[in-house]
Amino acid sequence: MLSAHSKAHVDCVSRVLKNAARLPEAPVPSLILDSWRRSMEQYRLDPGSLQGPRILSQPQLNECRERSELFLRIASEEVARLHGQVRGADYCVLLTDAHGQTIDYRVESAIRNDCRKAGLYLGTCWSEGEEGTCGVAAVLVGGVPVTVHKRDHFRAAFIDLTCSAAPVFDPQGELLGVLDVSAVRSPDDRRSQHLIRQMVAQSARQIENAYFMHSAQGHWVLRAHSAPGYVDSQPDFLFAWDDDGRLRALNPAARRYLQQRLGQVPEHIGEVFDLDTLHAAADEAPRILRGRGADAELHVRLSAPRRTSRTVRRPDTEAAELDPRIAESLRLAVRVKDRHLPVLIQGETGVGKEVFARQLHQASARRDQPFVALNCAAIPESLIESELFGYVAGAFTGASSKGMRGLLQQADGGTLFLDEIGDMPLGLQTRLLRVLAEGEVAPLGASRRESVDIQVICATHRDLAALVAAGEFREDLYFRLGGACFQLPPLRERSDRLALITRLLDEEAARCGVRVGLSAAALECLLGYRWPGNVRQLRHVLRYACALCSGTSIQLEDLPPELRGHGTPPTAPGDVCDDPQRQALLDALIRHRWKPIPAARALGISRATLYRRVHRYGIDMRG
Repeated sequence: MLSAHSKAHVDCVSRVLKNAARLPEAPVPSLILDSWRRSMEQYRLDPGSLQGPRILSQPQLNECRERSELFLRIASEEVARLHGQVRGADYCVLLTDAHGQTIDYRVESAIRNDCRKAGLYLGTCWSEGEEGTCGVAAVLVGGVPVTVHKRDHFRAAFIDLTCSAAPVFDPQGELLGVLDVSAVRSPDDRRSQHLIRQMVAQSARQIENAYFMHSAQGHWVLRAHSAPGYVDSQPDFLFAWDDDGRLRALNPAARRYLQQRLGQVPEHIGEVFDLDTLHAAADEAPRILRGRGADAELHVRLSAPRRTSRTVRRPDTEAAELDPRIAESLRLAVRVKDRHLPVLIQGETGVGKEVFARQLHQASARRDQPFVALNCAAIPESLIESELFGYVAGAFTGASSKGMRGLLQQADGGTLFLDEIGDMPLGLQTRLLRVLAEGEVAPLGASRRESVDIQVICATHRDLAALVAAGEFREDLYFRLGGACFQLPPLRERSDRLALITRLLDEEAARCGVRVGLSAAALECLLGYRWPGNVRQLRHVLRYACALCSGTSIQLEDLPPELRGHGTPPTAPGDVCDDPQRQALLDALIRHRWKPIPAARALGISRATLYRRVHRYGIDMRG
């Protein structure tokens, strides 16, 4: 039985939807009314429901955060700054990915419980199809800043909330995610949120510009503003192009500027500005520039590319440092990389299947083209089809007015990585098989097909042959995907664990801005642990330890509690593992399952010498 609170809301929604056509002016904004109608008629949601939003499991959340790692890192500072501005008024800040899944969250401890009860929490999912009208969903549909205030929400569970949200776009115009500021208590007047919405929109622009500058490294960059004093600090427009003049990145304002002035986004910067005038502004004081087809003048500053020398090691040159099975898989994969063979990577969750796929892409002739990834198990089944195939404008109620390019089209010329392919619904398997067979894709609602040229790499932790036998995976697709199959071993079986721990520690320490080593006790614990989460879990453990470590050496107590006791600490727990001979000794013992004779033979020493070194370094031989 509905509470009076919920019943009043249900009556209001029903009455408005029933009488909207006859009313001279709707009691809610048109975008709210349209969303209510979709929530009721298309998604069949219950406006009286008091159930909170769906929350991702921890593995699913980890997957989402890893896929958005660059976005998270770039946005983090601005998210924290925005929270610092609004926390005094009891607002929390959420950052979601392009599917409305919350991947970052800032809240004061005093209101944490209230926010959590209201559904404002890390890992919550805010798509319109699941939760109806809400701030994040409104941005996902409309692509513009919006406030969804209290009873604007479709579901009764959220009608006490006020949510102001804004989109964050990448330099190619694709949605990266949504920035949202919400509160569980606020004045009833929607106008009270006007300033909050402005702040959210401004912070979203700052994140976009920061993402742009990261993406534009190595390119010419033009900053522009209508006033001279804001060119460097708060540019309106950002353009980036390569040495051939091809436009490579635009912030959303620059993209709108070009579409309004020229009717399209051109391919070359010379179609936008006079090149002679433009290059005269390089690294000098801001100049006045007039764009082609533009009436207004812009104050601009042009920065030349900053070249940095770097050596990119190819996967086949790194093989000597890898476990022999991974090295051999990578060697064979590199040989088949440009033979138009689909690749299937198998292995437990977290073993590094996407890393393997990216290495293969970088070693291929497609290395300068897109690498596009989709985890078939991490997003709702109802969204996979539109993500993969895209849709045209008006394909269905709630579709973006501009349509959306699917991942198959985005990967054209490059590589499409389908992780957890075993979780793809059977209906979509049929459509994917046709794309692979014919090289054509039809977006939802499209009347004609479009050609695509893609290298497909799939990965799964499931036994696809068993799924085929059970009728849960198409046999013809299984054979189509398995042109070249590679099995990655779990971390607990890898012989290069020591080298891997050292490399990942260096990466995570640099990420945290610290320089740390591993105490012997901590290293023994890491080496002795079974790692059910594999390399992904190892990286998270090292990141956790770097954050907790207060000195120059990670101690046993800096590791997560679930790891302690799984390794046998040596007798000198304060020693830092920086002795190459000790590392070589440990590596040999691990490779040979702690058997002294083959380990000594591999090191080229006698068994007596091996025992002396074991005693010297305090290593406990487990036999």
